[in-house]
Amino acid sequence: MVTLSLFRHAKSAWDNPGLGDFDRPLAPRGEKAAPCMGRYMAREGLEPERVLCSPAVRARQTLELAQTEWRGSPEIRFEENLYHTGPGEMLRALKAIPACCAHAMLVGHNPGMHSLAVTLSGDGEGAVMDALEMKFPTAALVVIEFEGDWGSVVPGGGFLRHFVLPREIPEDV
Repeated sequence: MVTLSLFRHAKSAWDNPGLGDFDRPLAPRGEKAAPCMGRYMAREGLEPERVLCSPAVRARQTLELAQTEWRGSPEIRFEENLYHTGPGEMLRALKAIPACCAHAMLVGHNPGMHSLAVTLSGDGEGAVMDALEMKFPTAALVVIEFEGDWGSVVPGGGFLRHFVLPREIPEDV
């Protein structure tokens, strides 16, 4: 069995019109949400072994802040093809993960992350599946489990285990 975490970048700032999309940093709300989600991942045993991350500033900052709360140090790869890409390209990246890795994480952007999460989740608790179908907010985390290895990651083949939003996590976590 393999576990895939999809972590959307935290809320980004829009207050500097001179910056291009790629270079936008996190907003204060994002700077608070990212480590909160990192603490949640650590508490729930959801720290990945490998992370594939978009190289955009807001995605990198989200990962860096979340990672400060983790006990371990995953292998991290910044993948150019994860910046504003679709689920097909993300799926290709997942299939290249070595079989020895049991838990991987993608850190990226919508609408691709949302589409990938919905596409891969074939089963799960009805209310959680319905919530995911509606939206994938900033700093949200989706955890999907698959029987087999990374080659078994196919549309509809996963079980949606968690869909967690930062606002659902108590302040003291």
